[in-house]
Amino acid sequence: MRMFATSLLAAATLLAAGAAAAQVVKIDGSSTVYPITEGVAEDFQKMKKNAVKVTVGISGTGGGFKKFCRGEIDISNASRPILKKEMDDCKAAGVEYIELPVAFDALTVVVNPKNAWLKQATVEELKKLWEPGAQGKITRWNQVNPAWPDAPVKLFGAGADSGTFDYFTEAIVGKSKSSRGDFTASEDDNVLVQGVSQDVNALGFFGYAYYAENQSRLKALPIIEKVGKPAVLPSQASVLDGTYQPLSRPIFIYVNVKSLAKPEVREFAEYMMKSAAKIAREVKYVPLPDKAYTIGLDHISKVKKGTVFGGKNEVGVRIEDLLAREAKL
Repeated sequence: MRMFATSLLAAATLLAAGAAAAQVVKIDGSSTVYPITEGVAEDFQKMKKNAVKVTVGISGTGGGFKKFCRGEIDISNASRPILKKEMDDCKAAGVEYIELPVAFDALTVVVNPKNAWLKQATVEELKKLWEPGAQGKITRWNQVNPAWPDAPVKLFGAGADSGTFDYFTEAIVGKSKSSRGDFTASEDDNVLVQGVSQDVNALGFFGYAYYAENQSRLKALPIIEKVGKPAVLPSQASVLDGTYQPLSRPIFIYVNVKSLAKPEVREFAEYMMKSAAKIAREVKYVPLPDKAYTIGLDHISKVKKGTVFGGKNEVGVRIEDLLAREAKL
């Protein structure tokens, strides 16, 4: 009897351990959204006393949506809205989702701090530098602007699976994914930070949080949207007042509706809406107004499925526009 009782106890312990191990929230996707989600995940795991494990990967927005639409993860981090093809892939696989904006980002163009001649850049100059026709042709800085030196251009940017790449190319070149290919690309923004910080002739782009974390190693460029407009630096103020254009953008998480049946996923999504503003400030993104997070909690509670963007990546969406759309979902 004693041996049998011991066996039962051992089996029960293993089952309990298995149940505990099953409490996992799987997240992947955008490296831009990563600092917010990772910060929220750390606080959430402490609150749950590590009874829930939250894994946060970085495969880029496109890479995250591929996994999300295959049902491999519970939540997808996204630095742009879900696109039509991704919506179709999710629908084909029976994956429904809730779209939750978490903050605004100022997509930041950076150069090496020792670069003394590049003070600002127009959208037109950036287009000349990044458009597909520049590949193999625009290789010296003075080819973009005669006032700039006869020095080699070294470019660093987000990889093709990145929502930042999609947004930057649409905002600057005029078409998503339309870009020269001869640049150093990575879905890991730390690789891009490293590249620009080590080359005086380098220019790169990524989310504001990565610039803010590395200000001693990088210099942000003020951007001139159109001729006659002032040069504007990325900042919380310029995002909130709508002057940092066209590189201000909302960032999101998408939650698999089936995953919401798991208490740990629902709790995490709710915790994100309650904590995102605080964490966004900590990692130097722009928090949304409180109303936006209240709308997000309501969408979770009522399981309001779908997107307010219709499968398109839009440039120039302002905070008040986003709130109005989400409130009508």
